[in-house]
Amino acid sequence: MVVFTVFGARLFQLQAVDAEVLAAKAVKDRSRTVTLPAQRGDILDVTGASLATSVERRNITVDQTVVSQYNVRRTTLPAEQRGVAGAALVLSPVLGMSQAELVKKLTGTRQFAYVMKDVEPAVWAEVNSKGIPGLYSQQVSKRTYPNGQVAASMLGFLGKDGTPLSGIEKTRNDILQGTSGEFTYERGAKGQQIATGVTSGTAPVPGNDIQLTINRDLQWQAQDALNKQAKATKAKSGAVVILDAKTGDVLALADAPTFDPNNPSKAAVGDRENRALIDVFEPGSTSKVVTAAAALEEGVATPSTRVSVPGVLERGGKPFHDSHQHGIEKLTLAGVLAQSSNIGTIKIGERMSRTTLHSYLTKFGYGVRTGIGLPESPGILTPVKEYSNTTPYTVMFGQGVSVTALQAANVFATIANDGVRHTPRVIKAIGGSDGRLHEQAQGPSTRVVSAKTAKQLRLMLESVVSDDGTAVAASIPGYRVAGKTGTADFYDDKVGRYNGYTASFIGMAPADNPRLVVAVILQQPTNGHYGGTVAAPVFQELMKKALALEGVPPSGTKAPRVPLTWR
Repeated sequence: MVVFTVFGARLFQLQAVDAEVLAAKAVKDRSRTVTLPAQRGDILDVTGASLATSVERRNITVDQTVVSQYNVRRTTLPAEQRGVAGAALVLSPVLGMSQAELVKKLTGTRQFAYVMKDVEPAVWAEVNSKGIPGLYSQQVSKRTYPNGQVAASMLGFLGKDGTPLSGIEKTRNDILQGTSGEFTYERGAKGQQIATGVTSGTAPVPGNDIQLTINRDLQWQAQDALNKQAKATKAKSGAVVILDAKTGDVLALADAPTFDPNNPSKAAVGDRENRALIDVFEPGSTSKVVTAAAALEEGVATPSTRVSVPGVLERGGKPFHDSHQHGIEKLTLAGVLAQSSNIGTIKIGERMSRTTLHSYLTKFGYGVRTGIGLPESPGILTPVKEYSNTTPYTVMFGQGVSVTALQAANVFATIANDGVRHTPRVIKAIGGSDGRLHEQAQGPSTRVVSAKTAKQLRLMLESVVSDDGTAVAASIPGYRVAGKTGTADFYDDKVGRYNGYTASFIGMAPADNPRLVVAVILQQPTNGHYGGTVAAPVFQELMKKALALEGVPPSGTKAPRVPLTWR
């Protein structure tokens, strides 16, 4: 009676007093929760073509404590076809792993371990069809970049664990990543889901798509042309920027060398950076347009202002020279730009105070980030109070100041846009909860010089591409082209001194009604180093393609002749 009384009391406790608690504990012990990853948003080009997308993959996991039950009741089978050994035998050809390796992964007391990661859904389906207890799958996604290297440094890439590590993938991760869900279910002794068991969960919320201003085809052409010229000139690196002058939209942003975001570990760390936004360099003669613009705007010179240019000019205790030896040359301001004269630029620039010229460098965007929304360098612009004896003169022709390729291109876009500087834009639209892409607002704009000054400057820059200028190779039949060459000493941080040159050409077309700006920068070329011969041909090739792609009609007028010399 005592024993029955104890048993009865215990039974009453289990079935009446603690029943609800024990039932809940049983459900919890039988339950398994899996994460349902959110689909990452795609990155698209301006036409809607995919630049980055996600595909479904599976991670195969195992509960090692139940795999040994495989085929255990089929006593007629030999031992090597039952239990862990049998499971390994069946899985080996499906997963492409040795039986010995699989036995190690399937044996043990762990209730959760990985067998293989990143397999295609079809592979998991075949594994699942084998009926091996304790095998499960995690649904994951793999980021793929269908165009390989195209826009790689801009797009960025993900780490093996799915963490965004660079580019738009990182800076706009809050838009792309979405919100993961989860699914909880009851499982039986062999790990299978109990059909009538308790289930619960929350659905994942997919990330939103991002549409860029980049044109995939033009981006590829820019990278291809840049890579070929970098190899031909044996340049260490290079960058190309193509802008819509009217809007500030970036149509292409190319780097050389670059990398494949599908296999980022195979590239050097430096090659995974967006050189057009990160690398800084002394712009050289392309920066002479800022000095000329300031002189025109301040009223201290006109395109026909006469400048007597000696072969050597002493300033700040240092002799300054041009790229070639010459006697006294009689050039107009337009001729100074066309001939890219350092001395002539100094003689025009010193008509203004240091503070005035510095203010124009700032207005044109030197020393500040462009605001494109990607990691970028502000460049280097020394404050006037920290100038050395020669800095006031070297900054007039683009040395003693450093910029990025995008900053340099945006100077010319400002001139092309009648003196108004746009904030460059690379994100055109962002997907919303309604499944539609929503246009993003343009960034702020700033007037730098008057429309009159910009027009005068464009006429002067057309002379650079004329037969009397330094960049005949940049001319395009049927279109008026304005631009400027640049050949500057390259400061090499690795050796701590000047080492080689920066060769560049930046221009716009059609010059009479500018639509597009193309900047070509090559660093440390050794097979030629002048911007007019190294960079200008690449400009011509890409500008022709961009004009055709954008449907820009040829110029309707011929460029008026601007006097370059005087007597």
